[in-house]
Amino acid sequence: MEQQMLKDKVAIITGASYGMGRTMAELFAEEGAAVVITARGKEKLDAVVEGIRERGGKAVGIVADVCSTEDTKRVFETALKEFGDVDILINNAGIGEQKIIDETDDDWMMYVMNTNLGGPIRYIREALKIFLPKNDGVIINVSSVNGTRPFCGAAYTSTKGALNTLTKNVAIRLIDTNIRCNAVAPGATVTPAHLTNKAGEQPGGAEMLKYSGHFVYFPGPECDPMDQAYACLYLASKMGCHVKGQVLQVCNGAFL
Repeated sequence: MEQQMLKDKVAIITGASYGMGRTMAELFAEEGAAVVITARGKEKLDAVVEGIRERGGKAVGIVADVCSTEDTKRVFETALKEFGDVDILINNAGIGEQKIIDETDDDWMMYVMNTNLGGPIRYIREALKIFLPKNDGVIINVSSVNGTRPFCGAAYTSTKGALNTLTKNVAIRLIDTNIRCNAVAPGATVTPAHLTNKAGEQPGGAEMLKYSGHFVYFPGPECDPMDQAYACLYLASKMGCHVKGQVLQVCNGAFL
């Protein structure tokens, strides 16, 4: 049997009930990590946990909203109670949307910002309470190619650009520690959210694509969720031990 790359590690992964987050959780569990996964929907979350446990992995699911400071604290408390430590944090939860700036009202703007940027800030802040005393830990933010090529909704793209900046800011703050912070920036990846977006069914519909379509290489080649999970595994394992403050774009060359 090959040596597991994350043996005895504990990973918190937000937004892990489907899509990329689910694939990350399943891969990390196969590589020996105990995974603490969150989502707002209990049914899909429970199914992921059950599947991991059936394959011999360790997993706990927590219904939690990344917009809630109380929920965030509860996730870390549960991880410590169940597994005794936290070693890896993946900020994957987020909202995809296609609202053009003309239709982005204050309530929607704040909702997207609070989820896509506020969530990672809350989770990183809480993780550092564990990582700093032991001088060890890994933080991975799931950004998007939209962080540098902003063709989706105005609020969404702004939060992904901000998340890239946050990644570097946190890495700079931690530069003299053994804690590393990086980001993975997926391109078009075949997930339920991506398929909904292609169908013009995300909030805002397809209006923005009328303007951004010629910047977007939607015909392919599209990535698989496992491509993004492998990138996270690289950053979380010893393979990425000297990688800090980087945004690793995984897009099969479609968004160069």
